[in-house]
Amino acid sequence: MADSGLLLKRGFCRSTWLRARKARPQLILSRRPRRRLGTLRWCGRRRLRRRLLQAQAAGVDWREGARQVSRAAAAGRPKTATPSPIPSPTPASEPESEFESASSCRRPLLIPPVRPVGPGRALLLLPVEQGFTFSGICRVTCLYGQVQVFGFTISQGQPARDIFSVYTHSCLSIHALHYSLPEKSKKELKREARNLLKSHLNLDDRRWSMQNFSLQCSIVLLEHLKTASVNFITSYPGSSYIFVQESPTPQIKPEYLALRSVGIRKEKKRKGLQLTESTLSALEELVSVSCEEVDGCPVILVCGSQDVGKSTFNRYLINQLLNSLPCVDYLECDLGQTEFTPPGCISLLNITEPVLGPPFTHLRTPQKMVYYGKPSCKNNYENYIDIIKYVFSAYKRESPLIVNTMGWVSDQGLLLLIDLIRLLSPSHVVQFRCDHSKYMPDLTPQYVDDMDGLYTKSKTKMRNRRFRLAAFADALEFADEEKESPVEFTGHKLIGVYTDFTYRITPRNRESHNKILRDLTILSYLSQLQPPMPKPLSPLHSLTPYQVPFNAVALRITHSDVAPTHILYAVNASWVGLCKIQDDVRGYTNGPILLAQTPICDCLGFGICRGIDMEKRLYHILTPVPPEELRTVNCLLVGAIAIPHCVLKCQRGIEGTVPYVTTDYNFKIPGASEKIGAREPEEAHKEKPYRRPKFCRKMK
Repeated sequence: MADSGLLLKRGFCRSTWLRARKARPQLILSRRPRRRLGTLRWCGRRRLRRRLLQAQAAGVDWREGARQVSRAAAAGRPKTATPSPIPSPTPASEPESEFESASSCRRPLLIPPVRPVGPGRALLLLPVEQGFTFSGICRVTCLYGQVQVFGFTISQGQPARDIFSVYTHSCLSIHALHYSLPEKSKKELKREARNLLKSHLNLDDRRWSMQNFSLQCSIVLLEHLKTASVNFITSYPGSSYIFVQESPTPQIKPEYLALRSVGIRKEKKRKGLQLTESTLSALEELVSVSCEEVDGCPVILVCGSQDVGKSTFNRYLINQLLNSLPCVDYLECDLGQTEFTPPGCISLLNITEPVLGPPFTHLRTPQKMVYYGKPSCKNNYENYIDIIKYVFSAYKRESPLIVNTMGWVSDQGLLLLIDLIRLLSPSHVVQFRCDHSKYMPDLTPQYVDDMDGLYTKSKTKMRNRRFRLAAFADALEFADEEKESPVEFTGHKLIGVYTDFTYRITPRNRESHNKILRDLTILSYLSQLQPPMPKPLSPLHSLTPYQVPFNAVALRITHSDVAPTHILYAVNASWVGLCKIQDDVRGYTNGPILLAQTPICDCLGFGICRGIDMEKRLYHILTPVPPEELRTVNCLLVGAIAIPHCVLKCQRGIEGTVPYVTTDYNFKIPGASEKIGAREPEEAHKEKPYRRPKFCRKMK
């Protein structure tokens, strides 16, 4: 019994000390304060931990924290003897300026000091090579120094940048960088920094900044960010958590309250984006090659299986290149998870601004875009290859090109990737690997030469080792201008990248996760219909649509075989691509005009067919495309990309039955089933009486 009591007593003291070490592992206490710490109650230890946090944030020496422990422990029990005071450190000579005081006498701050400087504004001081990881959205302005966010460098004097560290992706970090100091005295540097802060901060805030300022320190202004796109997306249920993640246990720290007013929250470093050594090495090599004018403009093709970090690598590479180059070209070949356009598109873009967030926060207008109509190219590979050739023909080779590919790299997907490598002739192929990814052979130049693709033959079966595209133009059906000036395959350099990160996507929930991202991208595109801030949001059903006559546009359902008698039902309440074909459809007096096959044509934008007026023979189209571009639209393409359910189910201000939403749906109509061109049998329909809501409405 005595032994058990002794063990219990030892276990209690040890757990108390472990809690203190966990609360502040950087603090070193002597033996006497550790013993006195065990006499404190829970509330006393909580107050002590708060004092130690405040002391360390202010840069107080650890011996001062030990003195507070002794005083707090002594206050909790009766006095028996007066403890000997801890000798204070020898005072050092006063420095010449505040710069020397901050750099020599103070230790590096473990918590970056944050100060509120107004409603929705906070000031952040970052010592050199120190980062600040956060979640939420904000507008960042570098007032003094130089910082880096997601690979993009923000220096003083540059415009503010909108940063989106959202819940669906890894948290972003603001890192302070080394910057060159001019040959000036410390007094002149201090005066220069103070003058830069005058237009942004008041006198008290400038004094606080100078007190905590040191050499190679960067001053960052964080502001609350609110845009029409953010307001529109968060107006739907279930989407508000994406931009703002509330803390489960609200804190009362000044830093927490200051960041909360901005709309962000400090996160642990492990939650931020961490790049492996192979990733950093590949980025450094590609940036150096792209900045050299001798080798011309490189074509960088990024490939790998799903969820290995291809899209993150592309964004980081774009930001790194924009630090030195004015623009970067981007060819999107991934239909399911597009970067700058709504899903189901193959596009070519010229990027001039950094990408500091997920795809649904930086949609851009492409140079050339074709609407494929499905999130996958299975069962229609030839049309996929033809569209890529059509879009790639607009590349002028004036800037580096980044090619994003699909995550399907097994079986026929691998053969299709080999065809793309031969077609695009990249100078560098970046291949990603991960522990959880599927096996994929090394795409070396020799492997690509020896393997047959879906539509191309290996080089070993050709007569000349360095053959031209014209040798197999019959198989690929190249355009006439490509036949006149064929591109030689000179091989590529393979760069292997190994990624090691934890992720929450599994094969079971991958499809639902990807669908959420596609819906967010469509909502971001529809937010362009909203008036600019600070005007209130307008429901989509309250906006005035365009009236398009039947005989002005042609129709085509790209993903399914639909009977002509039911094609208008398929077009109604659907996501449509606004395209421009070369054929003239103005000669038809009546409509609708139906196309026999899917054309390869330019897509100018997207819209929603709100309704069809059968009496006046009009389509009602709701789209953000400007009217000067709508004049050239003469074709409507309907694919498998659906309008997000929340748009149709959560229509504000409607009483009674919600338009376009019903559970009484006939799945036996051709084109109504989820399978392409298939009809659902009657037995299966009886076994599953309830299915997810389908959207339809009788035409007038």
